[in-house]
Amino acid sequence: MGSIMREDWVELAYKDVVDKISTTKQKLKQKEYLEEGQIAVVDQGQEEIGGYTNDDSRILNCELPVIVFGDHTKIVKIITFPFAPGADGTKVLQPKKLVDAKLLAYFTKILAHKISDKGYARHYQHIEKQKIPIPPLPEQRAIVAKIETLFSSLDSGIADLKKAQAQLKIYRQAVLKKAFEGELTKEWRAKQSNLPTAEALLAQIKEERQNHYQQQLEVWKKGVKDWEENGKVGKKPGKPKGLKDFEPLTKEELGKLISLPNEWIYIKQGELLDEPKYGTSKKCDYKSKGLGVIRIPNISNQRIDSKDLKFAEFTEEEKLVYELRKNDILIIRSNGSVDLVGKCALINDSDTSFLFAGYLIRLRPFQKVASSKFLISCLSSIDLRNQIESKAKSTSGVNNINSGELSSLILPICSIQEQHQIVQEIESRLSVCDKVEESIIESLEKAQALRQSILKKAFEGKLLDEQELAACKAAPDYEPAGVLLERIRGEN
Repeated sequence: MGSIMREDWVELAYKDVVDKISTTKQKLKQKEYLEEGQIAVVDQGQEEIGGYTNDDSRILNCELPVIVFGDHTKIVKIITFPFAPGADGTKVLQPKKLVDAKLLAYFTKILAHKISDKGYARHYQHIEKQKIPIPPLPEQRAIVAKIETLFSSLDSGIADLKKAQAQLKIYRQAVLKKAFEGELTKEWRAKQSNLPTAEALLAQIKEERQNHYQQQLEVWKKGVKDWEENGKVGKKPGKPKGLKDFEPLTKEELGKLISLPNEWIYIKQGELLDEPKYGTSKKCDYKSKGLGVIRIPNISNQRIDSKDLKFAEFTEEEKLVYELRKNDILIIRSNGSVDLVGKCALINDSDTSFLFAGYLIRLRPFQKVASSKFLISCLSSIDLRNQIESKAKSTSGVNNINSGELSSLILPICSIQEQHQIVQEIESRLSVCDKVEESIIESLEKAQALRQSILKKAFEGKLLDEQELAACKAAPDYEPAGVLLERIRGEN
C-alpha cells in the first residue's frame, strides 16, 4: 500500500512520529477494575472505557490526546480525557507535533488491519517500522474532516441496518414463542382426529427410551460375543449405562410455566435424547491429513460451516466414539460469551464424515418422538435461552453448560406429527426473514469494506479533490511537511 508522495509530503517510520508512554507504574490488572469510580480505565478492549478506579496515582501523565493501541487485539482508540491504563497489551502512543492525532489514529487502523492473524502476538512490533505518509498540517485537518463526514454518513446507514436486524430478531422470537405455545398449529390441531393425549404422549416417550436402551444392549451383547470369538483381542466392549431416571416436574416448576394445549406436555430434554456426548480433546491443526474436526467456529446459523476445518488422526475406536449421524445436534457448551453457549447446529448427510471437538456436546434425539429441527428451534426460543444462560453464566470469564444441565432443560413437547408441522410453520415464516438478514449482513460487511476503502484512499493521498487541496495550500499555516519536519527538529 504505497502513498502518493507529492513534493509537499514526507514519509517516515511509524515509530518516528510517536512517543511510547510508559504505563508500567500506573497499569491496573483487570481484576482491579471497578464497575464505577472517579477515574476511567482504558485498555485494549472494544469499549472506550474498560472500567474504573479511584486511585488517582494511576492517572497516566501524558499530553492529550493519545492513541491507545491494542497490542494483542488490533484495536485503536483516540483518548482525549485523563485516564488510567489497564491490562497487558495496552500501548499508549503520543503523536508528535508533526502529525494530527486523529489522522495518526486513522493511519494506525490501516496498519493494524494489515497485520496477519496469528493469535497472541505483539502487534506494535508489526507497525513500528512501517512507513506512513505525512501531509502538510492543513491537509491533515482536511483529510480528518472528510473522513469524519464520510464515516458519519456510513454510521447512519449502519445504524439503520442494525435497527432492522434487531427488529428481525424480535420477529423471530415472536414466531418461536407462538410455535412453542401451540398457537401456530392451533387450526391444524383442530382438524386432526388421531393425536395422542398428553398421557399417551408421555407413555410413547418412555417406551421409545426403553426400546433404544434394549437396542444398545443387543449391540453390546453381540460385540462381547464377537470379542470372545476373536480370542478376546483388544478392549472388551463396555456395557451401556442404564436409563437415567428423571425426576418429574414439581408443582413449583410447573407453576412458573405457561399453559399448553391439552395434547402437549412439559418434559426434561434428557428424556428425549440418547446420553449426551462430549467431543474429543485431541489437538487439531490445519496441516494434519486425518479427519475434519468440527469446532465452535464451524457452528453457524444452525448449520455446519466446514470452510475452516482443522484435522487430526484418530483410531477406529475413537471414530466410533465421536462419530456424527444425520439429525444429530451439536451444541456449544463453553465460551467467553454467554450468548454463544447453547448455540446449535444440525448434522446433515454432508457432515457425517467429520468428528467433533471438546467444547461441543453431541445430542442425539430419539427421532420417533423428537424431531431434531423442532428441538433446535426450541433451544433458540427466549424461554430456553433464559434457562441456558441462567445455568451457564459465570463470573470467571468462561461460561459453561454441562451435559447434565442440558438434559435438565424443561421444554414443551407435542406429538411427532405436530412437531413436523411446527417446523414447517416456522420455516415458512422465517425463510423470508433469513433472506433479509443475509442481505443485511452482506450490507454490513460492505459498509466495513467501504470504511477500510476510505482510510486506504486517505493513506494513499487520494481522498481530497483538487479544489480541497487548493484550499489547503491557501491556509495561513500551510507549509510543506518537509519544512515542518526540519523546523520541529530545529526546535528540539
